[in-house]
Amino acid sequence: MISSEPGPTKVRLVSHRKTALAAGVLYLLTFVSIPTLFLYGRVRTDPEYITGPGPDTPVIIGGLLEVIAALACIGTSVALYPVVKRQNEGVALGFVGARILEAGAIFAGVVALMSIVTLRQAGAGDEALLTGQALLAQHAWTTLLGQGLMPAFNALLLGSLMYKSRLLPRVLPVFGFIGAPLLIAGAVGMLFGLWGPVSPLAGVGALFLAIWEFGMGIWLIVRGFNPDAVAELTAPGTGTSGETGR
Repeated sequence: MISSEPGPTKVRLVSHRKTALAAGVLYLLTFVSIPTLFLYGRVRTDPEYITGPGPDTPVIIGGLLEVIAALACIGTSVALYPVVKRQNEGVALGFVGARILEAGAIFAGVVALMSIVTLRQAGAGDEALLTGQALLAQHAWTTLLGQGLMPAFNALLLGSLMYKSRLLPRVLPVFGFIGAPLLIAGAVGMLFGLWGPVSPLAGVGALFLAIWEFGMGIWLIVRGFNPDAVAELTAPGTGTSGETGR
């Protein structure tokens, strides 16, 4: 008698398809903070913002979008960990830790801007100008380290896992491999005062990383993981503590 129950392989593929869909949606959610480039315009450029008139709504909305992006950052690593740990558990754990660190830096930056909003709404006088500049500097550095530097390490960690496992087309992580060193060089150059917060080097690196992450999100939603790669990773006897032997 032929059983109508789905086999173990089919069950695994269905489960991993759901994982890919969740990870893809979360990766696209990380781009929700892009409007902050405009929403934070005044608070970043006006040195007397903390004492001036006008609405705080754009900054508050921007902070909310960044919180969503930070939570999505953590979600991507949690969603992908059960799959990529079969390629290399140590690297997969490193990716989770780096993603959490990135999200923590984003939260710290949001706290700095919300503190400026709080002081402004409380009617802080001119004596708050120095405090406002300090908080703005904190936001600038947490943005550089959290959203400028950490994504490069994330690209190297997750990209190596995806490249070796072939869960995604290998061309996608290559974009990350190209963008990561450029972004790291841009951040290091700013740390040593070689250029300002915006540099062509960092801009090109950010573009390549955006292609990598956005392309991965779309691919995971539309196509999911490579079924052959999933089958190989989940084959009996495949370890989770190191390389799978490729």
